[in-house]
Amino acid sequence: MNAFQSAWAWLTQPQQWLGPDGIPARLVQHLEYTGIAVAVAALIALPLGLLIGHTGRGSLVIVTLANLGRALPTLGLVVLAFLISNGSPAAVLVALVVLAIPPILVDTYEGVRGVDPDVKDAARGMGMTAGQTLLRAEIPMAMPLILLGLRTAAIQIVATATIAAYIGLGGLGRYIIDGLSEDNYAMVAGGAVVVVALALAVQVVFAGIRRLAVPAGIRQQAQAS
Repeated sequence: MNAFQSAWAWLTQPQQWLGPDGIPARLVQHLEYTGIAVAVAALIALPLGLLIGHTGRGSLVIVTLANLGRALPTLGLVVLAFLISNGSPAAVLVALVVLAIPPILVDTYEGVRGVDPDVKDAARGMGMTAGQTLLRAEIPMAMPLILLGLRTAAIQIVATATIAAYIGLGGLGRYIIDGLSEDNYAMVAGGAVVVVALALAVQVVFAGIRRLAVPAGIRQQAQAS
């Protein structure tokens, strides 16, 4: 029996969909960790990215820090937070937030800074204030990159939350970690399939958000650039 057959056999067992250890319950846990981490990271990174992108002040320091954050070892950061906090799940969530900030911050900054100067001049020529220019001209033009940063962060946290099961976090990663410890490779394969399906679902959701939030003309311009 190959990995796909093992995964299918495990996934089609009724007990895998029931109780606190069932796939629906684990999926809800995983979505909670992901949603909280991405939401908190967005609350921090989006305003900073918009501000430094609009003003150009502090861009070198912020972008350098963000790029350093991207280089952080994912599992190492999560395990370190776990050890320092004596096993606090809140500390693990903090580590997930730290990992989610860089892509949101950098892509938001690059999106706003990349807006055509002629668009900004036209907005100012119409009598818009700096704030109005940011809200009505720069943010709509930067929206494809802003959403790209959010999507990248969400997918990264989906994957990292899976790894975080190694140090006791719940969610879908429990199937992989517990399956390895029990030599239950059907569970490992089934859990991996569910994680991949969740990552693909995140891609689809953000593709839908992009179609709704970004005007067709801006989408075409982003694809051409």
